[in-house]
Amino acid sequence: MQKFEMVAKTLKGLEQVLAEELRALGAENVEPGKRMVSFEGDLEMLYKANMCCRTALRILKPFYSFTAHTPDELYERAKDFDWDTLLSVDKTFCIDTVAFSEDFTHSHFVTYRVKDAIVDWFRDKYGPDSRPGVRLKEADVMINVHISGGNVTFSLDSSGESLHRRGYRVAQTEAPINEVLAAGIILLSGWRGESPFVDPMCGSGTFLIEAAMIAANIKPGLYRKSFAFEQWPDFDQELFDSIYNDDSEEKTPEFPIIGADISPAAIEIARRNVKSAGVGKFVELKTMPIAHWEDSPAPAGVLVTNPPYGERISAPDMEGLYTTIGNRLKNAFKGYHAWIIGYRDEYFMKIGLAPSQKIEMLNGSLECELREYVIFEGDKKTFMANGGRLKEKPAEDAPRDRKPFDRDRDRKPFDRDRDRKPFDRDRDRKPFDRDRDHKPFDRKEEGKSENPLAVRRNPDALKMLQNRQPSIPPTMRKRGWRKKDDNQE
Repeated sequence: MQKFEMVAKTLKGLEQVLAEELRALGAENVEPGKRMVSFEGDLEMLYKANMCCRTALRILKPFYSFTAHTPDELYERAKDFDWDTLLSVDKTFCIDTVAFSEDFTHSHFVTYRVKDAIVDWFRDKYGPDSRPGVRLKEADVMINVHISGGNVTFSLDSSGESLHRRGYRVAQTEAPINEVLAAGIILLSGWRGESPFVDPMCGSGTFLIEAAMIAANIKPGLYRKSFAFEQWPDFDQELFDSIYNDDSEEKTPEFPIIGADISPAAIEIARRNVKSAGVGKFVELKTMPIAHWEDSPAPAGVLVTNPPYGERISAPDMEGLYTTIGNRLKNAFKGYHAWIIGYRDEYFMKIGLAPSQKIEMLNGSLECELREYVIFEGDKKTFMANGGRLKEKPAEDAPRDRKPFDRDRDRKPFDRDRDRKPFDRDRDRKPFDRDRDHKPFDRKEEGKSENPLAVRRNPDALKMLQNRQPSIPPTMRKRGWRKKDDNQE
């Protein structure tokens, strides 16, 4: 099969996780970027990426690139493409635009200009009444327009509806976590089903369902009714069916997956979603506040949860809630790795534990942080002495995405006007550090100077010149610096 370039869109903080998923599927030339991963593969890889990637939002197939700096130029270049290869007058299309450009500041205007170019192309070729229809949802062909500066890329959206909409959710609590984000956090934790999994504030059960699917190796795309690529002219039904129906790698989880929540209504919603996903026999649910956790399943495993932030969802005593979380982690979850996503640092501080990792990510429109807490018995010194680690070191044979430094390629020539910043007193002046900047007096070294005036703090030289003992200014006596030096010696 012919290979081509593809782009997988994802959420902030999950680029490396998605890159590893694509490599595991057999994708080539995998390159993580900003909220995206580019890769290469054939039609089978495109189908697998949609079916199997837990952290992908969309899989795009670029088909046309050009440069444009004005709306008229954008229109003309869009009209130059042979749209018969993708569309026909009896089909519908929609356009999704993402623009990072000073030339194109309104994405909706870009969408309208590209839409006009496509419609006018068909009218010019087939007559004024012959044109494909425009449909905002469930269109036959979905076109993604990406503009960066003056670089314009048209891509086919092979996914259709965002891949985070798995299809198993039949009910939800207020502000449920995105399925892609939930799966990404679990994969970031390193959990793959080899130990117990707990979410003590599970809400509608998204973490539990995604964990069960990971442990059982169930494809996240199995629940979806359709993908956009099924409407493409080159859609291979037999190939897609072989991927869809292949359950040879599915397995039964060996360790418990447990969720709890203080709200009976939330537990009922979680139970409905778990049943809809077909993982009811793998997940245990119970109504219980986090304050009532006295012990945890053995052996020690992973805890992942998304507590209220005090924004869309709140609690009567937010600081008390986070204090309780920290207390239960220390007493009921010893040996566990706890991963908590939150929004406010002042609430994180109430947990009372030092995080081993902090990862920035977006939860909806909120700039959140994912923190890992390693819960160990005893003190940190003993834990480390016994070989414990707060942060796992990457394997020496782990794939690296960073390219080796190339002197000719990567070194930029120095530009005086560009690289030299004017001196800023507040920015550039470093505060005096006594331990760093104060050099202890050495009588032998200082006595080597032939000029007594140049000798630094030489009492004998000062006595010879002034015929008296050197005096210390009253202000320096008040600071007590000499007394502090005597104590240090």
